[in-house]
Formats: sequence, C-alpha cells, structure tokens
Amino acid sequence: MTDVSAAVAAIDTARLIELVQQVCRIPSILGEEGPLAHFLHDVMRESGFEATELQPAIGDRPNALGELSFGAGRRVVFTGHMDTKPVSHGWSVTTPFAGDLIDGKIYGHGIMDMKAALVCQLVAMEALRDSGIPLTGTLAMAAVSDHMGDQAGSIAYFDRYPADLGVLGELSGNEIFLGHRGRYYFDITVLGTSAHTCHKALAVNANMLAAYAVIELDRSKLMPPLDPDVEKLFGAETFMSPGRIYGGLPPGGPSMIPDECVIRVDCRPQPGVSIERVRAEIDRCLAEASRRDPRFRATVELADVKSGYLASPGDEVVTLMTDAVRAVRGREPVHKVANWLGDTASFGTKVPTVIFGPGGEPVYCPDEHLKMADIIEATQVYAAFGALALTAGD
Repeated sequence: MTDVSAAVAAIDTARLIELVQQVCRIPSILGEEGPLAHFLHDVMRESGFEATELQPAIGDRPNALGELSFGAGRRVVFTGHMDTKPVSHGWSVTTPFAGDLIDGKIYGHGIMDMKAALVCQLVAMEALRDSGIPLTGTLAMAAVSDHMGDQAGSIAYFDRYPADLGVLGELSGNEIFLGHRGRYYFDITVLGTSAHTCHKALAVNANMLAAYAVIELDRSKLMPPLDPDVEKLFGAETFMSPGRIYGGLPPGGPSMIPDECVIRVDCRPQPGVSIERVRAEIDRCLAEASRRDPRFRATVELADVKSGYLASPGDEVVTLMTDAVRAVRGREPVHKVANWLGDTASFGTKVPTVIFGPGGEPVYCPDEHLKMADIIEATQVYAAFGALALTAGD
C-alpha cells in the first residue's frame, strides 16, 4: 500500500461526520467565534496534538491552533476561518444550528463556508498521524477568526508562525482553486445642504444627489487591461457595486433633510488591477453624476484594501494538490479561481498556498447543507496532500 493509500485508509469516517455535526451546532457568526475556537482547541488537545493554543487575535475571538510534528523538515499549514455570515431566513428542512444528517446530507448554517473544511483538515491530520507512514516535518492547523472582518486572525497567525506550504480550505467544490479576486472599498461622501423638511426649498438633499452616483456606479463595467492568463481565469470585468448607502439621521431623530450621504463602493479586482485604475473609474462615474445635477459634490476615500491572490499551476503546492486529487478521484483535476475574497489576501505573499474545500455556490442560503460524500472526499484529499507534502524531497 502506498503512503497516500495508507493515509486515506486511516481516516475515521464516523468521527469525521460526528465532528462536522458538532461544529454545525455551535454558532460562530462574525464577532462570536469564541465558542467554536474553544471547541476546536479542545478537540485537538484531547486528540494529542502538540502546541495547542488559543492564540489572541481580536477581542475574545481567538484562533484555535495545533500541530503534529514528524521530526525535522518543512512546515505545512492547513488553515480556514471559523466566522460565518448571519443566518438567512427561510429554513424549512431543519433549523440552522441543528447539524442534522438527512438523506446523506448534513445541514448547518456555515457548513460550506467553512465549518466542514476545518473538521476535514483536522481529521485528515489525525489520519496521517495514525497511519504510521514515514513523514518528515510539521503539519499545523490554524482555525482563524475575523475572515469576514479585517482578516485579523490570519494576520496574527502568519505574522507569528512561518510556513513553507499552505492549504486554505475555502469552498471550491472540491476542485483546485489557484486564487481569488481582491477587494477595494471606497467611501464616497456626497454633500448637500440640510434644512428642516418643512423648509425643503432651502435644502439640497444629499440622498437625492447620491442616487445619481449610485446609478452611474451600478452601470459601470470596468474592463482594465489584463494579463491574458488572468483574463482567461477571471474574466474581463472588474466587478464594482454600490454595496451600502447611508444618509440622514437615525430612526427617532428630528426631521431633517440630510446634507451627507455615504456610499460604500465594493470593488472586486482581478490580480494586477491597481487601486489607481479603479479610482479613475469611480471618478468617471462621479463626473457623470455631476453632469446630471451641477449641485453634485463628493469626496472619495479609500477605506480598505485586500489584495487578490494567484498561484501558478507549476508551483509545488499546486502540483502536490493536483497529485492528491488525482490519487483520490482517479482522474485529472482542473484548475479554477474564485471571485470571492480569501484569507490568502493577507498571507499569500508569505506562504505558497492552494485553495481546496467542500461546498460551492450558492452559499448562506436557507437549508445550507453538504453531502457526506463530499465531506469524506475532501478529507481524503487533505490526507493525500499531507502524505505527499511531508515526504516530498526525501
């Protein structure tokens, strides 16, 4: 039996399914990751992982860490985030945190993004240890907080711990993702003149002026010059949308026509698209808004920058994952990319990383679920990758 086969054969499927159900029962909406972090830390500690730690990341939302050492050699990290978006309305098959197994599927809010992948990685590590195959190096687990915030968990972990290779367990439909788009946030503040509603003639409603900008921004189809390989993977358009709008006084406040309205523009650039190129498109849209109404005035502030990430198909981490998927599935895998943002925005320049995990679009919908078969296959691939990565170069 090959090392890969031995690692896959050592997977405890019953434990895998039970742990996935358990994590689905622990709410971990952004800002509330603490209980899940403590659970995963306890599982690793009780399983005999080394260097287990609740690493401070942000407030009372630590990272959950653990390692398995197989002697001298390189350091490989399995990582993923614990936080989820809020629960969607419309659940009917079961409840969001039931973790029920129904007709070969496990239901749970956030199971695809990415609670199941965290368990798959952990159980794959146990299988590698229990298989007894000869390995060299260290395999680490980093379950991080705040992915959907500022990625404080990933930043804290990779600022402190080095790694030679990484696997990010984001949902990829159990296909190999080479990378993802970035994220630029711009805040556009549209200015008007305030007055009481009964003195409407004296006011310039900032919300009304902002509507012109919203229309132009939503119409935008930015097609920047791209490397041909990047365009082939991601498509030609840099997506841009007025994602959040707020103007006027809070509910319950006095009557007043607002003199300020802020538009948060959510831009998702392909790797290589500069901030300046996106800003130029925003300025073009605002110029169009000004032509609609000469009273239009606005300022623009860059609020946040997260870079895109793209590995090369020839990178070792990608070839190892390609070999792992081929060994498990018995056919040649394809390489894809994602339009969402991954934590590799914060650590991809430090650690060569490939993205692989169970689940795919649509996500965060009512009755979110994963097939047991997909969960098992992802665990097999993680185990196969670890076996190959920690024996390569011997």
